[in-house]
Amino acid sequence: MGFSGVDAVVFGVADMQEAQRFCEDWGLHRVSVAPDRLVYATRDGGEVIVRPKDSPDLPPAIEAGNTVRQVIWGAEDEAALAESLGRLKEAGALVMGADGAPAAVDPNGLHHAFRVSRRRAVQVTPTPVNAPGNPGRIDRRSPVHDHADPIKLGHIVLFAADFAAMRDFYTRAMGFIVSDEYPGHGVFLRCKRRGEHHNVFVLNRPGKPGVNHVAFTLTDVHEVIGGGIAMAQKGWKTEIGPGRHPISSAYFWYFHNPLGPPLEYYADDDFCTEAWQAQEWTRKPELFAEWAIAGGIDGTTRRQVVAVDNSGRGHA
Repeated sequence: MGFSGVDAVVFGVADMQEAQRFCEDWGLHRVSVAPDRLVYATRDGGEVIVRPKDSPDLPPAIEAGNTVRQVIWGAEDEAALAESLGRLKEAGALVMGADGAPAAVDPNGLHHAFRVSRRRAVQVTPTPVNAPGNPGRIDRRSPVHDHADPIKLGHIVLFAADFAAMRDFYTRAMGFIVSDEYPGHGVFLRCKRRGEHHNVFVLNRPGKPGVNHVAFTLTDVHEVIGGGIAMAQKGWKTEIGPGRHPISSAYFWYFHNPLGPPLEYYADDDFCTEAWQAQEWTRKPELFAEWAIAGGIDGTTRRQVVAVDNSGRGHA
């Protein structure tokens, strides 16, 4: 029971035309386009909603500039939604939104809304892997993707102005489960006992609330690479990636964009059950990335942006 994941994210932006161009390049599916409201969807029906940042009916921003203004959480059915709203009410966190629907405001000031999920189950088949003595892909080449088709809104990462208060809100009031943790510095939280490694990651940044990034799930590492190169070819700048996270195990690629905080393509994160053992870690760069390419990959050469091959071995 409880929440099942991020159902929608609402952004407030300065340039609606650039936001539209990015959403379409990112691989999202157009639902509706108007001067004051863009709606795009992932493959499972999760929504990216974009509004002018000065829209009077938007919740207030928690940081300057373009950013996330609201997160909408989905529950599997009416019973799960009622249970989750009851938990929020018991914790004293439930309020009425401007539209009269139940809402909550986390200690950062970020607004959250709730609904029975509009997402649908999507089945995907990742490219099988060949290993010595155990070939999974026979008489078949691995694909080279020319774009990404995001499956769902996977997670959101928040900077916490008051880390202890944010951790308490998401565990006690929202009912999320700790998957892994940097004690006092960061906590990875998932909505369900059986599910992806995290739906929210909260990072300590005293006195400075904000949104670190929003992440979109892809099928596998091949789609992460192909989608990322496609974005580079369209002129979008890499924040960092491609790379791999040791905590969560996911392959990633982050891009700057006109929606605000970086957006992430990722795939192959850990799937947790009741048997998952949460661990405590020391916060350090090598636990953010086992490996990563700074500056991304050039869309024309398909090589690291700053790299020049002088080996003479024919790899250029």
